Amino acid sequence: MRIWVTRPERDATVLRAKLVAQGHEVFVEPLLLIDFEQADPLDLIDVQALIATSRNGVRAAAESDVADVARQLPLFAVGPGTASTAEALGFDYVIKGHSTAEALLPKILSLSDVNGGALLHLAGGNLAFDLAGELRQMGYHVIQPTVYIARAATHLSIKLLTRIAVGDIDGVILLSPRTAQTYVNLVMAHQIERTARRLRHFCLSSNVAARLSQLQPEAIEVARAPNIRELLALTGQATANCD
Repeated sequence: MRIWVTRPERDATVLRAKLVAQGHEVFVEPLLLIDFEQADPLDLIDVQALIATSRNGVRAAAESDVADVARQLPLFAVGPGTASTAEALGFDYVIKGHSTAEALLPKILSLSDVNGGALLHLAGGNLAFDLAGELRQMGYHVIQPTVYIARAATHLSIKLLTRIAVGDIDGVILLSPRTAQTYVNLVMAHQIERTARRLRHFCLSSNVAARLSQLQPEAIEVARAPNIRELLALTGQATANCD
């Protein structure tokens, strides 16, 4: 299959390699652009632990002025991808949770001290779940600087539009509700709804798939669990069906 990967560049490279290994041809054009330049500064005084709900949050901490201190703090990480990124970047004590911020909450409650120092959430500019709000209701002091901003793409490239128009793209990977909504908005803006509906839409979760309702695609496939391994199971099955 010829698959369009919409993931931001750093992570798209890894995903592309895995898809190529499955036998797919891959076209990368991100729908969210990651900006670290407009980030809030990090103040780690009296912080007992970090919380990372994305790889980019971890990267922001690792590239900050207080990276050496940050690496020595416990870090609660959403899912295996964020956890492995933290480990690769030298964080000493990574506590791996499930693949959503909401599912990470019980682990934070069980392994942190409500009367200890602050919890610092390495947040992006758009959050699907108010983790800090939930923790504050339970008595925690939570700091939530915006350490990166994910900006939605404002147009699709001529190269990609041409490939879609001539049927040279078979499927698209969508990993977040915001990415899916950006995809739908740009499909509508470029007036390519008819051709886009015929693509196979590989979605990380049912929340992602729900954002496609306005487009009404012919084929939506949802990963059994919200992680890359299960998504790759879908694309691997697509390869097998093409053989």
